[in-house]
Amino acid sequence: MTADVHPPTSARRAAATAVLTGLDARLEDLGATYRDLHAHPELSGHEHRTAEVVADALTAAGCEVTTGVGGHGVVGVLTSGDGPTVALRGDMDGLPIREATGLPYASTLTHRRDDGVEVPVMHACGHDLHTTCLLGAAHLLGAARHAWRGRVLFLAQPAEESVSGAKAMVADGVFRRFGRPVAILGQHVTPAPAGLLLHRSGPLYAANANLEVRLHGVGGHGARPEGTVDPVAMGAYVVTRLQAIVARETDPRQPSVVTVGSFHAGTRPNIIGEEAVLEITTRAPEAAGVEALVAAVERIVHAEAAAAAPRLPEVVVTEATRGLVNDPGVVARLRGLHAAVLGEGAVAEQPQVRTTSEDFAELGAPGADGVSQEPIPLGFWLLGVTPAAVWQAAEGDSLTAKAAAVPGTHTPRFAPDPAPSLRAGVAALASAPLALLDAV
Repeated sequence: MTADVHPPTSARRAAATAVLTGLDARLEDLGATYRDLHAHPELSGHEHRTAEVVADALTAAGCEVTTGVGGHGVVGVLTSGDGPTVALRGDMDGLPIREATGLPYASTLTHRRDDGVEVPVMHACGHDLHTTCLLGAAHLLGAARHAWRGRVLFLAQPAEESVSGAKAMVADGVFRRFGRPVAILGQHVTPAPAGLLLHRSGPLYAANANLEVRLHGVGGHGARPEGTVDPVAMGAYVVTRLQAIVARETDPRQPSVVTVGSFHAGTRPNIIGEEAVLEITTRAPEAAGVEALVAAVERIVHAEAAAAAPRLPEVVVTEATRGLVNDPGVVARLRGLHAAVLGEGAVAEQPQVRTTSEDFAELGAPGADGVSQEPIPLGFWLLGVTPAAVWQAAEGDSLTAKAAAVPGTHTPRFAPDPAPSLRAGVAALASAPLALLDAV
């Protein structure tokens, strides 16, 4: 599905040019901010330091700043006379991954999770770059308030990786307190040539539900398995059987995913433990598809447990978010303005719905402002960050093929090329509100 391109008026184009005039002068400082954030990642719900960096930078950009929104969320409000309100969002949290990029500013930090386990932490999903672009956009829009009229809300969101931060900010009344925007805009890094923007109208990201499955066994000595019920064997059957859900129960024309990302059981090779715990993610373009996947997982888990387990298993949905559906009109305006200010070659079509998920859509959900049941229109695009040499060396002759051959998000070797990625990301985010705000 390709949105029609809505060419910007000359006034909007002039306003965008005025806003981006100061971009090159800010890139060195923004690069330093990016490297600092990259070296100091924080887990979901623990973004103490990052929130302080964001609050200080938004204040310096001329925003009215409020902290502690939905946890460690930060909101900056930039006003320039009367006009529409537009929200820009950037997320802040890192992932429990040990970095292996070899970068001079690589993270070497570990953090303690809520369950007390010490884990390495890395910005493996580009949230450090998202945050830096948000701050850069605030500075540019703040310095060029003469060129536009309205209000811009800068939302620095915590806990995206646990898909809980957007819901928490909404529950804390973010749009009731700071005003309902005419649209919420944002971007996400992706394996693609650094600086390339990928737009898609309609569905972009899948809905998802994450589950915790607890299988109960009967423990005992590893040398005498006949007197036990082995939860590891039971879990292995479950993992194997789950693979048939997508292969045999879903429409092959619709992308669906069932992935077992974590399997924990036992403490020693000679001990058969009492339980096994599996953590599973399910993805589908729409909520109904996710519900069907979850039902299939529950059916298989209960059937395997019924064959051997002393008691019923527990299956709990721990995290979930809706699919991200872009507003066609907003995308048409964004794509037109981005092509006008960055060049036609810097903008392309995202060819398919992604099976990755994003809680960005929760910000625009019906009732998000606490008043109206009308959803808030969304405009979300992808930002290529792969270094040119890495991209050129990758096998494949299409965007999709090459993207699968380079280090991607959620991997230890994910390393955006900072200079072109920041330049394009800041330019895209700073100019985006001008597609909807009043130009002077």
